[in-house]
Parts: sequence; C-alpha cells; structure tokens
Amino acid sequence: MFFVHPQIRFRHIAKAKLAFVRRINLSKLFAKLFSYFPGKQLVFTDMGRTAFRLAIKNLGLENTEILMPAYICNIFNQILKEYNVKPVFLDIDLKTFNIKIEEIENKITPQTKAILVSHTYGLPNDMEQIVSLARKHNLKIIEDCAHTFGAKHQGKYVGNFGDVAFLSLYKQFPALRGGLLICPKNWQISLPKTRFNFRDFISLLNYFSPCAWFFKKFGSGVAPKMLRKEKLAIPAGLNYISINLFSSFLKNFEKNLEKRKELARFFQQELKKLGFEVQEPENNVFCFVSALVPEDLEDERDELVKELRRKRIFCTRIWHSPVMLDPIKFPNTYKAAKRIINFPLQNFYNKNDIEKMI
Repeated sequence: MFFVHPQIRFRHIAKAKLAFVRRINLSKLFAKLFSYFPGKQLVFTDMGRTAFRLAIKNLGLENTEILMPAYICNIFNQILKEYNVKPVFLDIDLKTFNIKIEEIENKITPQTKAILVSHTYGLPNDMEQIVSLARKHNLKIIEDCAHTFGAKHQGKYVGNFGDVAFLSLYKQFPALRGGLLICPKNWQISLPKTRFNFRDFISLLNYFSPCAWFFKKFGSGVAPKMLRKEKLAIPAGLNYISINLFSSFLKNFEKNLEKRKELARFFQQELKKLGFEVQEPENNVFCFVSALVPEDLEDERDELVKELRRKRIFCTRIWHSPVMLDPIKFPNTYKAAKRIINFPLQNFYNKNDIEKMI
C-alpha cells in the first residue's frame, strides 16, 4: 500500500512510543531549528493556519488587501474573513505551480499591504524578484513554507526571505499536527497549551499503513465531521507529543531528504514517459510528487485516482478545490485544479516501489 501523507514503519514504532514518555530536550531542538532560521523567534502552534493568523495580527494587516496565489488551500478563506482581509489573487505558472511574478505589480492597489508567497509542493519561488518588488511597493512578505521545510533558494533556506513565515509540520513529518511560526524576536506571543487528544490518537494510527487503509476505506464520512468539531476557535500552542515526534524524525532529515529528492526525480522521469507534466525539480524538496495528467485525460482524472485506490495506491488531488477557481481570470489555476495528482512518496521507498506504482 502506498500513501501520500507521512508514514511510520513498524520498525520505528519504538520511536513513536518514546514520544509519550521521553522528556523533550527543547534547547537541543531549537538549536537545530536555529541553524535553519538564524536570528528568528520560533513559536510552535497547534496548526499552520494558527501561525498565519498570528502573522496577520502582528503585522497589522486587518482591513487591508493581501496578494496571494489563486492556487492555494481554501482554509485561508475563513481566516481572511475573520480579519477583514481582501485577497487579491495571482494566477500560477503551470511549470512551477507557483505564482506568476509578472502579475504582481499590475494588481497592487493603495490598500495592498502584503503578499503571501506559497512555495507550492516543495518548490521555492524566485524570491529575489519578489523581495525586490515588495520593497519597491512597501509590502510585507509572508512565506507559506507548509511544503518546503529544508528547501533552499540561492543557498538560503526559505522562510528567511520574508518578514514572517510559517510551516505545517505534519505535511513533511509524522508529527500528528502542528505549525511553526518564524517571526521577529520582538513579537510578544503567548499561546495556551494543548494536550494530546482523540484527534491526535487517530492521526497517530493513520501513520501506519494498515490503519491508514482502514480509514481511507471506511472513515471518509466520519473523519471530516470529527475534525471540524475538534478545531480550536482560538490560536493555541502545540502538544508536547507532537513536538517530540517532530524532533525524533528531524534528526535524520538531511540524509532522508537527499534520498527522497533522488527518488522523486526518478518518479518524475517515469511519469513524463506516460505523458504527465511534472513540477520543475530544481531546489524542490518534494513534499508531494505532483503532476498534471495529460490534457486528453483531464475529464478522467478523478476516475484514475479511484482506480489507483483500488490498486491500493492512495493519491490525492491537492488542490482540486483551491481558494479561487475562475477559468477566465485564472486559467492556469483552473487547469491545475482539474488535472493535478499528488503521488505517494515516503523516505523509505526505493526504486522498486516507484516502478510498481508506474
């Protein structure tokens, strides 16, 4: 069985158990993280979207306009409404799935105060151009690094180019949940503590293939209702078990990343032989191996995903319903949403696994 979301092999189950009993060494963890984000304040949050909320609030962006990709998760809608922020959408480039930088200046108005830059699926944006435009027009930069922990652009880790950045830990690590806010040291942030709960227990089970298969087959009607009910109404911190799990799997991150990138590039070459259009690989850390189905299969994309599931290859369609889906104003976003497939890739896969899926 093959899954997109992070998986834990059974031989690593002891590592997962230790997360419940081991006292976390926060000093050591933060020392590691500061090597990625020097000179910053790092704040663990219950979710990545919580970190985004804190960025909006602390940058004083209420009642303003923010430039942002049209091709991005629709969870941002609620947050933007909460702070009366008007999104000004940018279409994407179909080769990178990142924003079309040439659209930025044409969409700036006197009310535009910031730009949200999403490094989509693990591929960094051209930050030199974006930073130059932001400085020219006095815009704050928020980096959405939910898919790009460990990615570099021009030798510098993403998350260090903007005024503030945030991560979603569980997108790349089996961390149950969690976000990380990367912000200036002078920000005063205090968050209520959270505890391991039933939602976290289900998430932990979902990291093991047999449970993940069971949830995929029988849990689709129950899980969304449970998760919606469990969402916290106010910004909160991250429970220590999630931090412990993140810390455990961070230790071998660089070694695993090199292997992952090698496998992803091999996967992409094989997909291209089948007519798929793949994301440019340069500097990509491949949170997802994402590709567009051939144009003549666009109307059959969903059936293809269903058929792969029958073969126990559990692809996703992130995002088939992005924050803005207007075929006239945002043609590339529309095409990407209709054709995208995100393929499984785990750090412990090998070429035989890729060839089997192909």
